[in-house]
Amino acid sequence: MNRNNTGLHGTTILAVRRGGHVAVAGDGQVTIKDTIMKHHAKKVRKIYKDKIVVGFAGATADALNLYERFEGKLEQFNGNLTRSAVELAKDWRTDKYLRRLEAILVAVDADHLFLISGNGDVIEPDEGVLGIGSGGAYAQAAAIALISYTDLDARTIADAAMKIAAGLCIYTNEDITIEELK
Repeated sequence: MNRNNTGLHGTTILAVRRGGHVAVAGDGQVTIKDTIMKHHAKKVRKIYKDKIVVGFAGATADALNLYERFEGKLEQFNGNLTRSAVELAKDWRTDKYLRRLEAILVAVDADHLFLISGNGDVIEPDEGVLGIGSGGAYAQAAAIALISYTDLDARTIADAAMKIAAGLCIYTNEDITIEELK
């Protein structure tokens, strides 16, 4: 599945679940067309009483708008990630204003890992690994290989895979933010 159909460039977000832990990593680069505008952006954060981690790829203002709406859904549904993700995706798909937002989200809790998009997608990958953004496929492939052939923990895998992606994707840097849930 190509998660870059939206034409979004300029970031890499990776979520890795392993051994009862989940780590979500994001690079710090902000790119407008072919110019790096910022090196230390934080695109991954904990929300809803620090029980859920979200990361975004796409336009920053659009992603922040979606964060707020997603947090509202989490409050409305008492932190139920699955229900909140589905309701956000439904709103995003059907609302004329929201359909114009150019972002994609990764959301994780202790039990679930979801990609949420404006196409109405709420996808939970089979492998427990999910990458989005320009370098997402590189990071995801590296993480799957590390899970398959090492005993590394989720955080270490996320960090190593992000560094591999940064070495391949010009829209990704090595200023990595990682948030974990244990």
